[in-house]
Amino acid sequence: MSNELAIRNNLPTGNIESYISAIYQLPMLTAEEEHDLAVSLRDDNDMEAARQLVMSHLRFVVKIARGYSGYGLALPDLIQEGTVGLMKAVKRFNPDIGVRLVSFAVHWIKAEIHEFVLRNWRIVKVATTKSQRKLFFNLRSSKKRLGWFTRQEVEDVAEALGVKPETVVEMESRLGNHDLGFDTGTGPDGGDRAPSAPSAYLPDMRMEPATCLERQDTEESEKSQLYAALEGLDERSRAILEARWLSEKKATLHELAKRYGVSAERIRQVEKTAMNKIKSQLMLTA
Repeated sequence: MSNELAIRNNLPTGNIESYISAIYQLPMLTAEEEHDLAVSLRDDNDMEAARQLVMSHLRFVVKIARGYSGYGLALPDLIQEGTVGLMKAVKRFNPDIGVRLVSFAVHWIKAEIHEFVLRNWRIVKVATTKSQRKLFFNLRSSKKRLGWFTRQEVEDVAEALGVKPETVVEMESRLGNHDLGFDTGTGPDGGDRAPSAPSAYLPDMRMEPATCLERQDTEESEKSQLYAALEGLDERSRAILEARWLSEKKATLHELAKRYGVSAERIRQVEKTAMNKIKSQLMLTA
C-alpha cells in the first residue's frame, strides 16, 4: 500500500466538536487502498482493515447525521447510530462489485439513523408501517407552506410518494400533535399536578362498582370454564397439567417422568395434547 493510513487508536470523547474536528483530520483512502483493505477483511477477517475502513469514513457519518438535526435529537446520538450503520456496511461490503464503500454505506447509515429517530422522536411511535415511515421522512419537506394540506396537496403528495391519500392525512395529523404526560407534576398553584394533565381530570374507574362487579364475574366465569375443561381430561393428563401449571411449586418434566415411569418427552407430549384440548374447549365456550 503506497500511503499507509495513519489513524489514532482513540478519538477525543466528551466534546462533540473536538471529535468531529479529529474525524476530519483523518486521511481518506484511495480506491486501491480501500479495495485492498476490503479484500483483507473479507478473506482474512482482518479486524485492523475493518477499523481503517470505518475510521476513514466517519466524516460521511457526520455529514449525514447533520441532515437529521431538525428532529430535535442530539447530534452525538445521531452520529453514534450512523456509525453503527457504517460498521454494518463495512461488514457486508463486497470489494468486487465495482463501487466505492461510501456509496454502499449510505443506505446502512441512513437506515440506522432512521430507526433511531423513529424510536426516540416521540414517546408514542408515529410511524409503524412502511408507508408511514416513508411519509415521516418526506412529509415535512413536501409542505410548501404553513398550515394543513389542501385536498389537492394531499393527492399530489400521495402520488409522488406512492401511498394512499388517507395515509398522508393520518401522518400529517400525527406530526402535528405532541406528547402529553399523564401527570406533569406540580401545578402552578403548588398542587400535586398541573390542571391540564390528564391525571387531573380523567376518572379512575378501577374501583367503580359496576367495573368491579364485571371484573369479578369475568374472573369467576373464566375459572369455571377452565375447571370444566380440566374435568374433561383423563386423570393423568389433568394431574400433569395441575402439577405443571396450577401448583404453587411447579413440577418439572423430569420429576413427572420419574413419577409416572415414562420419558420426559412423553410427559411433554401429554401436556401439549392436554393444553390443545383445553384451548379447543375454551374457544367453544367463549
